Formats: sequence, structure tokens, C-alpha cells
Amino acid sequence: MPDYREIVILGTTTLRTGSEIAAAGLIPEGTAEDIDAVRATYSVAIPDRVAALVDPSDPADPIARQFVPDIRELEAAEDELADPIGDEAHSPVPGLVHRYPDRVLLMPTLSCPVYCRYCFRRDRVGRAEGAPSAEDMETAFAYIAENPQIKEVILTGGDPLSLSDRKLGDLLSRLSEFSHLNNLRIHTRVPVVMPDRVTEGLVGVLTTRLPVWMVLHTNHPRELTKDVADVCNRLVRGSVPLLSQSVLLKGVNDNVDTLTALFRRLVELRVKPYYLHHPDRARGTARFRLTLEEGRELVEKLRGNISGLCQPTYVVDIPGGYGKTPIAPADQSVDGSNWSLRNFQGNSHIYADR
Repeated sequence: MPDYREIVILGTTTLRTGSEIAAAGLIPEGTAEDIDAVRATYSVAIPDRVAALVDPSDPADPIARQFVPDIRELEAAEDELADPIGDEAHSPVPGLVHRYPDRVLLMPTLSCPVYCRYCFRRDRVGRAEGAPSAEDMETAFAYIAENPQIKEVILTGGDPLSLSDRKLGDLLSRLSEFSHLNNLRIHTRVPVVMPDRVTEGLVGVLTTRLPVWMVLHTNHPRELTKDVADVCNRLVRGSVPLLSQSVLLKGVNDNVDTLTALFRRLVELRVKPYYLHHPDRARGTARFRLTLEEGRELVEKLRGNISGLCQPTYVVDIPGGYGKTPIAPADQSVDGSNWSLRNFQGNSHIYADR
């Protein structure tokens, strides 16, 4: 494939059905029905600019692995959960999750421009059921107003940049009215998978009384094309600080060379690598998961070989909603297959590492 750093792709359509994905050459002949079987349960969307990054001659292509549906998604392992990080247990009102004392997640939409096959909210995203209503958002605003210990609101979903400039601007303006908030954060894949969406108009919308931080979701250096670099530059020039979060995925980025290239490229684009997530136990995602020990060893190999500026914090979200905990090189398992993980509250939880 050509050098990803020089690629500029203009996307205009989105592949959603088995026949469309087959016509694009992204799946073997005769497997379109499998795609549609998955689509009946989980949302499917692949923008054509993402499809253009796939090497169809490589059956193990890391871009295809992230976005092209696989019939194995319909097979749930015993330890997989519909709500692997416990959103529901920490949702005091619809569309809002309050897991940590000083910050909340706000989900104004469940729509995304692309649906990652390992998504921990894959049972909900892209579906009309459960999508937040205007009334839900008003209830969420009231909750934030009544809880002055909340200092940060993190917009997630779905992808907040799926909203129109007007709706996003109204949302940010409304949140900026709360005097006890310190900053806003937006978690998004849009600048990476649909960079044309990030216009000067959108950058202007992000200018509010409160600082708005943007966290880009990206997992492979090939995703960071020239047009993505241009978008990052546009955001930085617009005074939007950029962080990144990635998921450590088997067959996508579970080797030192790929992670090194990814994190160095991000820093080159003035994006600080923030989190490297251990994959969550969402149903039908077993093929993406490696063990905590394998992840720890990979991260340890990065230490000293790439700049500290390039290195994110490797974290695991403790199943059941107990929060994220860092996995450091010094951490050890209890008996080789079980780990004792301590969350932010100081409580220990056993993580069975199969």
C-alpha cells in the first residue's frame, strides 16, 4: 500500500449491507449473508474512506479487522457481558453515567459514523431504542446542576461529532453555563474516520467559556493519513488540545512495532497518547482480547525505547463498573490466571484472566 502519511481520501458513502461490503472487495465471496446476520444484532457502518485503507490482499488486514463484521460476533463467551464496564449501574438519569466523583459521561447520541467491532457499547450504539431524547438531556442538565462536585463533563456516546454544528454548539453552550464545571471533554473517532467533518465551522463551535479537550480514538498508524494530520493541525490551531485513546487489540496492534509507530505518529501530530485500553469483555469480542500479562509485557517493552511523551497509560476497566485501573510493569497476577486489581476507591477486585 502507499505511504499512509501521504494519503488523502475523500469519502462520500458508507457501506452498511453485506452486498455493499462484498462489492467493495472487503469480504470473501459468499459471506455477505454472514454480514447481514451480524447486522441484525449489531450496527454496521464503514465509511468508504475507511474501506479505502484496507488492503484486500491481506486476509489479516488490521483495518478490516476493526470494522468489517465477522460471524463470530454472534458467539458470546461465558465471561462476556452486555454492559462490561457497568454503565447502567452508574446511570442515575438517562444518558448520563456518574462513576467517578468529579466527572460524568454525557451521551447526547448513540450514533457513530463507523461501528467498531470490539465496541463495549455495541448492544446499544446505532439503535433507535435507548437513544437519548431532548427530555433526557434536560434531566441530565438538571442532575449536573444539582451536583457541584462535578467538575468535568465527558461527551461520548455514540460519537458526539455525529451531531450537527448547531446541536453540538447548543449543547456546549448549555454546559458552559454551569459555574462549577472546570472543563469539557469530547471522545470521538470522527477526525480519524471522517476528517471532512472537522471544518473551520466546527472548530469555532468548540470555542466556549470552558476549555474543550478532544480525545481521538485511533488504534493503528495507517489510520493517521495526511488528511487526518491536516485536521489535527486545524484543531490545534483552533486552541483545542488533543489526546488519544487506543484499544490494545489482538491482530491489530498487539506488537511493539505497531504501537511504537502509532504513538510516535500521534506525537508528531501534536496529539498526546492518553490511554491504552485493555479490551473490554463485550459480547462477541473474544477474538480481540489478549491476556493482561501479554499486554503488560508489550507495554514494558515500550519503556525506554520510545519517549515518555509517546507512552499512554495502560488501563483495564474492571468488569462490573468498578472503574479503570492502571496496569503497570511491576504489577503481577495472583496465581497466573487471576489478578487482584485495586480501583480508585481502594477496593480490590479479582480479574479472571482467561
